[in-house]
Amino acid sequence: MNLSIAIVGLPNVGKSTLFNALLKKQQAFVANYPFATIEPNIGVVPVPDARLQKLAEIEKEEHKMTNLPPIIPAIVKFVDIAGLVKGAAEGEGLGNKFLSHIREADAICQVVRYFKDPSASSGQAQIIIRQGSVDPESDFEVVNTELILADLQTLENQKEPKKNPTKEDLLRWSAVQKLKTASNEGKLAKDIGLTEEEKGAAKSLQLLTMKPMFIVANVDEEDLKNNYPEDTIAVCAKIESELSELSEEEQKDYLKSLGLEKSGLEKVIEKGYEMLGLISFLTAGEKEVRAWTIKKGMNAVDAAGVIHTDFSKKFIKAEVVSFDDFVSNNGWKGARANGKSRFEGRDYIIKDGDVIEFKIGS
Repeated sequence: MNLSIAIVGLPNVGKSTLFNALLKKQQAFVANYPFATIEPNIGVVPVPDARLQKLAEIEKEEHKMTNLPPIIPAIVKFVDIAGLVKGAAEGEGLGNKFLSHIREADAICQVVRYFKDPSASSGQAQIIIRQGSVDPESDFEVVNTELILADLQTLENQKEPKKNPTKEDLLRWSAVQKLKTASNEGKLAKDIGLTEEEKGAAKSLQLLTMKPMFIVANVDEEDLKNNYPEDTIAVCAKIESELSELSEEEQKDYLKSLGLEKSGLEKVIEKGYEMLGLISFLTAGEKEVRAWTIKKGMNAVDAAGVIHTDFSKKFIKAEVVSFDDFVSNNGWKGARANGKSRFEGRDYIIKDGDVIEFKIGS
């Protein structure tokens, strides 16, 4: 499975600039007026994972290879949604045309404008900006309100079960009633106290505000280290754009010069993984070194199925080494010789950074 994140926000908060920087290319058209993004821009980026390079170096050495084996990282799909405006759920601006694209994402990244824009300091530019972003708190409330209103439309369209309803029908209707009441009070669906059964029954509704959501505060460089609300990541789109022009080593040096440990991309992806409970296991060999994204708590037989469905069906066992043990013992051969590899059965719970070789039957 791969993580998909929808980037939402009001016009002119820097969504498309951030999107371009995350993708390290000018894929989204950037302009200082509302609705510069008409169709959603979609981009796929690799998940930064320094462990893969180390595994590739070990494989090259162990197998006396001329070059490093191919490195295949996990990926994240970013979807840049057109700017929402107040009244979007009722047809204002571009209306709710693009809300459907949010439904397909695993999580929502709401970009909120904290930066000061010199290009919008006077005249028509200032008027246009005020059609979109006003201040962080009100921007946040406007977007949330539009998402809630869109969900309310979905909930209003649900019909009460007819005669002889199934248990599933009753659970779904119970969830709809609770969600409708709380949504009318301005609450996000994810914050409403449904039972686990009701959550399962309501999943098919595909409510926007049921999705995990975090905030990216698009800030000026000097404000990066300020304190921001919970579930908020401070990112300077300008710095991210500059980083996108540099090599990997140059990026590290530039971040270090700014007193930063991680890029905005790394922080955004880490937050997405954290909120969705995702981890990565690793595979390493002569043919490739690869990261695989799975849900935390997944067992070995299901993790094998992420590689190929046949691997689940024909699963025998999994040979597992922790990343640290794999590195300190210089690969599979050393790990096996020193008793650091072990065989696990189908119910073994995969840990982040496990290096695994699945044994599959014919």
